[in-house]
Amino acid sequence: MKKLLDFGRKAMFYVRVLSGYEERRIRSFRLQMEERLQKAQAKKEALKKVPEQIILSEVRKMVEDMQALNKKLEETEAAIEEYFKPIDQEAHMIMKMQLDSEETKMKELMKTMQQQALLERDEAEKLANIRNNVSKQEIQEQSPSKSPDTDVP
Repeated sequence: MKKLLDFGRKAMFYVRVLSGYEERRIRSFRLQMEERLQKAQAKKEALKKVPEQIILSEVRKMVEDMQALNKKLEETEAAIEEYFKPIDQEAHMIMKMQLDSEETKMKELMKTMQQQALLERDEAEKLANIRNNVSKQEIQEQSPSKSPDTDVP
């Protein structure tokens, strides 16, 4: 009985091969396998891209966060500048007043120094005149005692 079953199986196999059924089945199976391979390859490539996409999305998110933070920082700086604007104006006015007072002090000091210099010059001229007068008197006093042969300048 076993032999009869084996013979029947072989006969059916030959019938399928000769009729082309087995060839079509093999082709269909091969096509299914190729499709599965292509799908697996596509999934594999998609999985390779997933980490890149995750990284890119994280980078985008970080950039957006940084831009939002920069915007908040700029807004805060503007608010601080607006808050300190009156203080800056008052400080500017105070500095201007101080500079004006220093300028007037410097002018007064310059006038005083010029007056002092004029006084010193006048004193020096007076001293020079007195010395010249004293030296002329000494020369005149010494001239008569000398003999008339000597020339005195």
